[in-house]
Amino acid sequence: MKKISKLFIAGLFTLSLAACSVSEPVFVTDNGDGGKVGKATYRVIFGIILDGGDGSIKTAAENGRITKISTVDQKVEPGMFVTRYVTVVTGE
Repeated sequence: MKKISKLFIAGLFTLSLAACSVSEPVFVTDNGDGGKVGKATYRVIFGIILDGGDGSIKTAAENGRITKISTVDQKVEPGMFVTRYVTVVTGE
């Protein structure tokens, strides 16, 4: 029984290290890339949003001081229990 529990814990640990992130474009505009990047992040645990999360495009643009948005990407970084969502905005 002790061996099985150690194997189970080792398997969960390995699984948590093997998590990968997924990034997808949301939209692209005709505005030029001004070299600025803004990010907005929130975390979810078992479907419940932590930290009052705000991953909106508006917040990401404000964080990067962007007035003309060029591109918007959404990135999902899954973990064992907590999933992190990141909105990335580029522009000028």
